[in-house]
Amino acid sequence: MSAQTLLRMTGISKSFPGVRALDAVDFEVGAAEIHAFLGENGAGKSTLLKILSGATAPDAGLIEFDGRIVHFASPHDAQNAGIATIYQEFTLAPDMTVAENVFIGREPGSKLFISRRQLEARTVELAQRIGLERSPQALVRDLSVAEQQLVEIARALSMKSKVIVMDEPTSALSRAEVEKLFAIIRRLRAEGISTIFVTHRLEEVFEISDRYTVLRDGRLVGSGRIAETSLEGVIRLMVGRELGMAAPRAVSETNGAVVLAVEGLSRRRKSSDASAIELHDVSLVVRRGEIVGIAGLVGAGRTETARAIIGADTIDSGRVLVDGAAVRITSPRDAIRHGIGLVPEDRKQQALFLGLAIRTNLSIAAHDRITTMRYFVSESREDALVEEYRKLLNIRMASPDQRVGNLSGGNQQKVVLARWLALRPKVLIVDEPTRGIDVGAKVEVHNLLFQMAASGIAILVISSELPEVLALADRIVTMREGRVTGELARADASQEKLMALMTLGSRRAA
Repeated sequence: MSAQTLLRMTGISKSFPGVRALDAVDFEVGAAEIHAFLGENGAGKSTLLKILSGATAPDAGLIEFDGRIVHFASPHDAQNAGIATIYQEFTLAPDMTVAENVFIGREPGSKLFISRRQLEARTVELAQRIGLERSPQALVRDLSVAEQQLVEIARALSMKSKVIVMDEPTSALSRAEVEKLFAIIRRLRAEGISTIFVTHRLEEVFEISDRYTVLRDGRLVGSGRIAETSLEGVIRLMVGRELGMAAPRAVSETNGAVVLAVEGLSRRRKSSDASAIELHDVSLVVRRGEIVGIAGLVGAGRTETARAIIGADTIDSGRVLVDGAAVRITSPRDAIRHGIGLVPEDRKQQALFLGLAIRTNLSIAAHDRITTMRYFVSESREDALVEEYRKLLNIRMASPDQRVGNLSGGNQQKVVLARWLALRPKVLIVDEPTRGIDVGAKVEVHNLLFQMAASGIAILVISSELPEVLALADRIVTMREGRVTGELARADASQEKLMALMTLGSRRAA
């Protein structure tokens, strides 16, 4: 192990029933290095990181860290050695303070009493180091996502970590927050701390990383210096094939009847939810076979608009029309009855039953297609339904009885899309369709949305990624602070024009 190598994992293998997750993988991270760890969902990244963090034991292989061979029987062992992991879903206690979360289980003081003074003083010192401008007494539940991430980083620093693993750290951040995070990561590198950076946003890899490692199907397929490769080269390593994006459809304003119309949708902030985003006179239309994008920065009201349309949130004024007729929607059940579906932003928390089988998750909303006498599920009909959409959407699974929670992110998203396809909706709202999925699965999801639109479904897409909005949408509606600020046809749109409408509004962006 050279003086410049901080971590070396050699010949790491791991198998689960029916799956070889890792096959003799080598992984090396240098001292004071930002290392991008890449691969499609299901490539084996999570398994390797679980082994590194002590959450899972390898079947074979050797780990050397900071000049010595180590064996981690638990995450506590890895943390004590100097390896901290910040997961995509934070592990903070929301009803505890910032200081309590930073030093949880390691509070300063005597065996009997915690020293609040020392606890808060040490937290302030760490917060200043990373630019967290919050009181150590603030409750974590009152912090933004970006601030909660800084609390996780402060906790890692409090453990005197030498390596910090960050799993999809930018997935829920605005561009300004991403730049602040990158500045912190660079500062940590200057202090001698290495970062393992896991992301599906490949453009960020070239912005922040020194070196990279790529896994595919549980095997190491490439590694090297970022300066010596290209975006195309990394994608080729990740997917092992050329990616084919379906050509955007030429859709004119008159070739489809208006299926969904939203007129004057408004929602005031309630005293019981002071942090809610208000909506002000939101109006838009989506035509048959058309994809309309909604673009806006964090807090623009995009998701709130979707929730209001499907009845998840109560509106104060405005109306929703389907096929030209005003409909009363007070709950998602009403929306489904009128042919409106929603693929939510957080598929794990809001769309899937992670502990249940794929077949149950896919067919749960289409009982009219799989039941006899309205009450009895026909296994043969359910099998046929699952097989139909497995083939149509190319869902990769071991069997219909596999737990959906064990699928990759891209395949989970396909199961959610299949559920709605089985219901044959008139309108499908898709919130962040490719968040947390790899580049190969992203292309597949984009192509599926194109196919759904070609079949006549009116699609409303919400995305934080402007390149994605521009790739998918026929028209793009921009929002800012709960208001519609503009609308552009795809042919007239650019990232610069959209950003101006999203940040300045229609008058100053003109």
